[in-house]
Amino acid sequence: MKIELVTTLKRQATKILADLHESKEPVLITEHGKPSAYLVDVDDFEMMQARMRVLDGLARGETALQENRTFSHSSAKEKMHKWLK
Repeated sequence: MKIELVTTLKRQATKILADLHESKEPVLITEHGKPSAYLVDVDDFEMMQARMRVLDGLARGETALQENRTFSHSSAKEKMHKWLK
């Protein structure tokens, strides 16, 4: 992962973005020697967001199982019947 100072980003934004698009390697932006933000390619960010939605759905499903909020197949089919018309 590349690391850039925020001042470098201000001065060389076009070059840093061009490198990012070419390499697809995230860039860590630092301010006063501390991590401040990440720059990531748009396609990579959208893929990460899609993965997070899937993981969130899995987590909700696991919580439903732990809380015994589940239905049998026939019960679920019956409940969904009105939506499938």
